[in-house]
Amino acid sequence: MSVTTAGLVPVPTAPLLDDVRLAVLPASARRELKRLPGGAAVLEIHSGEELEIRLSVALGDAVGFWHPDCRWSRTIVADWAGRADVSLVKGAAAGCLYDSSGRTMLAFAAADPVPECSMRFGVSEENKAFVVHLRAPAGTYRLLLAPRSASVAVAMRLLREELGRGLAPVPAAAREPVYSTWYGFSQAVEAAAVEEEARLAAELGCGVVIVDDGWQEKGNGRGYPGVGDWQPDLTKFPDLKGHVARVRALGLKYLLWVAPLLLGAEADCFDALAQYAPASGGPPGARVLDPRHPEVRRHVVDTCARLVHDYGLDGLKIDFLDDAMVYAGKPTHGDVADVGEAMRLLLTEVRAALGPEALIELRQPYVGPGMAGFGNMLRADDCPADAVANRVRTIDVGLLAVRGAVHSDMLMWDPAAPPASAARQLIGALHAVPQISARLAGLGGEQREMLRFWLAQWRRLRPLLLDGEVEPGRPDELYPVVRAERGDACVVTVTAERVAVLDTARHHKITLVNGTASPRLVLDVAGPGGVFATVVHDAAGRIIERARRRLEPGLSVLSVPPSGLATLEGTP
Repeated sequence: MSVTTAGLVPVPTAPLLDDVRLAVLPASARRELKRLPGGAAVLEIHSGEELEIRLSVALGDAVGFWHPDCRWSRTIVADWAGRADVSLVKGAAAGCLYDSSGRTMLAFAAADPVPECSMRFGVSEENKAFVVHLRAPAGTYRLLLAPRSASVAVAMRLLREELGRGLAPVPAAAREPVYSTWYGFSQAVEAAAVEEEARLAAELGCGVVIVDDGWQEKGNGRGYPGVGDWQPDLTKFPDLKGHVARVRALGLKYLLWVAPLLLGAEADCFDALAQYAPASGGPPGARVLDPRHPEVRRHVVDTCARLVHDYGLDGLKIDFLDDAMVYAGKPTHGDVADVGEAMRLLLTEVRAALGPEALIELRQPYVGPGMAGFGNMLRADDCPADAVANRVRTIDVGLLAVRGAVHSDMLMWDPAAPPASAARQLIGALHAVPQISARLAGLGGEQREMLRFWLAQWRRLRPLLLDGEVEPGRPDELYPVVRAERGDACVVTVTAERVAVLDTARHHKITLVNGTASPRLVLDVAGPGGVFATVVHDAAGRIIERARRRLEPGLSVLSVPPSGLATLEGTP
């Protein structure tokens, strides 16, 4: 492969959309661009050979390129550095180039996100352009495109609407705050302690409990040499079915963690399945089962169905599905060659076996549009105690989440920290469904009240946070000011020393969240202003000010404690 895209075989380009140009290989491929009623366009290409799609746009004022698996690399890298291998269980063939004002220059997403594809992208130094090269298998390939838009969020919303047409809404329980055992217990879980935590979680406002790694036999030591059998550890859970029933009697849904593609050498089923798991490449101590074999798919489906049905579960947290990509592009003796297609078959069977109402948690990077029919709780990847990463990752997931409820990574914090420090974790997860993973029984009074307050506020704001129009700004700036709005209400979360713009002509119910260490927020009133009933809370939820305040157009300062919250309500 050429070091840079300029060294590839040159192919004539033609105008595609706005300032974007297109070239397609092979030359015999047939292509057509159609405008869709909602404002997007679809490029449809038919080819009997492997397909290469080359998109290019002049650099202009480009400052950043976002794609679903960009992590912290979201600037305009060189084309010799930009690479992404994607399939159903790893990211998506999608991306958005934008300029310094946040306006988009190129926004695209594959209409079929299942097959293995490669994406090469970046600045062509020789051609002074930003390029995206997609390689896809032979057949029909459809690429959705958004016209130039005011922001990445606006463009991706347009593509998301096209990708999500016809999908049913998620179960209501997928939108409930979660208590997870992972960071609080690690693998040292046991029935009585979980039941006590579940009772406290229900009182504080959670609706779901996830018992993570450690419930199963040989689930100790933070390694995975014993996985594969998925039987309960009877010293920890002597009556798992009864335990689940007791937790569910509290009004909570109950999920178990499972990693059904992992196989450890200490598992009883190892000898029977080892031939289908030649690669290690995954978590320490385990091999990865190759889903391209029907025997593997049958094992995974049977395992998931058995757990749910035998123990009365409401669903599963399914982990490490992306490790299947260790087999991408490799030969197989199975009945399916493509990893993405094999995982589609597997997950279709899992969903059918568990039923449409079962809760299934998936996590980055397997939360793309193609997973919409399989999972309904789409979680940010692990980022323990990192409120910044949780904010960035949940917003990233939400930009392309076509159906599932976006969930934060599990929240942990120092139980001895002041409430403002602990509340920062909740604020980082505010624009997603929060998953709490602190040991509730060990929290002091102030921290417990902090948690009760923020979960209550989240529930109050849920229609805006999950269903409103979200504008987080430029991805390369890591979303320091996030606004969600719906009707005449909005919530603005500020996590850096930035100005929060308020449109008082449109919004009369305003919630301001101070995620900074500063005791104030700087506001820019863009509407006519007016008189607002104002209530200011500190991090633990105590009311420290209640007043009627006049906001004039232009800049003003509102005193809000660090990790505090203010509500402003005016008269329409």
